Amino acid sequence: MSEAAQPALRGAIIPVTPFQQNCTLLWDDATKNGIVVDPGGDVANILSAIEQSGVTVQSIVLTHGHLDHAGGAMGLAAALREKTGQPVPIEGPDRRDEFLLNGIAAQAAGYGFEAENVTPDRWLAEGDAVEFAGHRFDVLHCPGHTPGHLVFVNHAARFALVGDVLFQGSVGRTDFPYGDHAALIAAIQTKLLPLGDDYSFVCGHGPGSSFGAERASNPFLR
Repeated sequence: MSEAAQPALRGAIIPVTPFQQNCTLLWDDATKNGIVVDPGGDVANILSAIEQSGVTVQSIVLTHGHLDHAGGAMGLAAALREKTGQPVPIEGPDRRDEFLLNGIAAQAAGYGFEAENVTPDRWLAEGDAVEFAGHRFDVLHCPGHTPGHLVFVNHAARFALVGDVLFQGSVGRTDFPYGDHAALIAAIQTKLLPLGDDYSFVCGHGPGSSFGAERASNPFLR
């Protein structure tokens, strides 16, 4: 589909937390309405990027419940509400990550900094969608790294937000008590790779890639 025939999707990556997690700001070029995905922390930096881009945030979206992806969600929602006077809902992840969201404050304390537990306004599940300004991201449940990990796919732009499921040359960690390597690989092979080699993606850490490039060279997918 040509850019003239579809709304123009724009984005910026804001590395946050000592884990250098890719918080992603996405917006529609015409309306400047957008979303923030995985605000793990460093809320002031995220707010600065929002202001510089001139974006009006419609919602905060979480791929999964880990501290470095969700730790700043409540603070960002509160700051945006104070600034605009409008509530900014937190959407996702799947409810199976609720135990992780409820443990964020304790986990952050173990690393020597502060973060709030997160209570989403809307849990998401496979088959749901996140939408703003004519852009639709379909929700896929891709467990393994965490039980409730979600991936968000925009078919019009052939683009996905994969969190910590898949990386350039690697895949998400599964050495947690709740991790499941077989489930992670199955989700990648049955839900992500079939979308098409030309789908590009932003991941939770490091540079992005495409499903085709990872199909061809990722040692974990051979």
